[in-house]
Amino acid sequence: MKTESDVVVVVGDGVVLLDVAGPVQVLHGTGYRVRLASPGGRTVVSDTGIPLGVELALEDVPETVDTVMVPGYPTVNGHGHPPELIAHVRRLGAGARRTTSACTGAYLLAEAGLLDGRRATTHWAECATLARRFPRVRVEPDAIYVRDGPLITSAGVTAGIDLALALVEEDHGPEVARTAAKHLVVFLQRPGGQSQFSVRGAVPPPRDARLRRVLDAVVADPAGSHTLAAMAEQLAVSERHLTRLFRREVGGTPGQYVERVRVEAAQAMLESCDAGVNTIARACGFGTDETMRRVFLRVLGAPPAAYRARFRTTTSAQVAF
Repeated sequence: MKTESDVVVVVGDGVVLLDVAGPVQVLHGTGYRVRLASPGGRTVVSDTGIPLGVELALEDVPETVDTVMVPGYPTVNGHGHPPELIAHVRRLGAGARRTTSACTGAYLLAEAGLLDGRRATTHWAECATLARRFPRVRVEPDAIYVRDGPLITSAGVTAGIDLALALVEEDHGPEVARTAAKHLVVFLQRPGGQSQFSVRGAVPPPRDARLRRVLDAVVADPAGSHTLAAMAEQLAVSERHLTRLFRREVGGTPGQYVERVRVEAAQAMLESCDAGVNTIARACGFGTDETMRRVFLRVLGAPPAAYRARFRTTTSAQVAF
C-alpha cells in the first residue's frame, strides 16, 4: 500500500452526510485510497438517517496514515463528542502527515487539542462558539478553508469540497484538480477567496444592545473612526472591557471585526463597480491603496486587482443563456 495516497475518513453516528460524501467524491478516482473508519469498525448512521458502511476500525488505523479527514456533526451546542472518538482523532492527528476537518469537524480537532495555538475555521454560524469554547484557537470566520501547518480546516458543509480540491492540486497538480472540479461542475477555486458569509450576519446577536449598535454602526460606515477608544467611548466602557465583550460575543477583537467589515465592503465594491482601487480604499476605511493591498494579501491571499479580475472572470462563467 502506498501510504502517501492513503486517506482515512473518521466517522461516527450522526456524521453530516455531505461532509463525508463531498470530499470523498472529489478524491475518488484521483489517485487516493479512501476508507471510512469508525470505532470498532461499526456501520454508522449519518445525520440524514442513511447508514454508511465502514471499511476499517479506528483502532486498526496506523498512526502513519497520510491524511486524516474529520467531517462534522450537527451543532453540538456546547456538548462534546464521545471521548472514544476524540481519543482516536488525537492519536491519528498526532502522527498523520496532515489532518483536515470539514464544517463542525473543527470542534473534534479542537477537543483533541490539535488546534491549540493554530488558526482554524468552521461553519459561519459556529465560529463565535468555537472561539468562545476554545480560546487557544485563532478562529478565522471569513475563510473558506484555513491551513496552519499540517492542520487544514474548512468552512460550512460544501466547503469540504473546496478543501479536497486543494489537496488534489497540492498532491497531483492543477490539471488533475481542474479536471475533477470540471467533472463535478464546481469551482476549482471560489472567486478570489470570498467570505463564506457576510461578516455581520455571521455574528450571533450580542446580548448587549449597545454592542449591537456598535457592530451595526461599523457595517453602516466602514470608513468611520472605529478605533478601540472611539468604540469604548460609545459604549461608556473601558477599552479592556470592550475587548472582553468582543471576544465573548463576537469571537475576536474589535480591530479584527472592523478589518473584516472593511474587507467585505471593499470586496463588494470591487465586484460591482469600476471605481479605482484608491477610491475604494478610502471609501472602505483603509486610507491608502497600499494598506488595502497588504490587508487583502493577508486575509484573502490576493491583491485587490487580482481579486476583482478573478471574481469577474468566474461569475461570467456561471451564466448560460
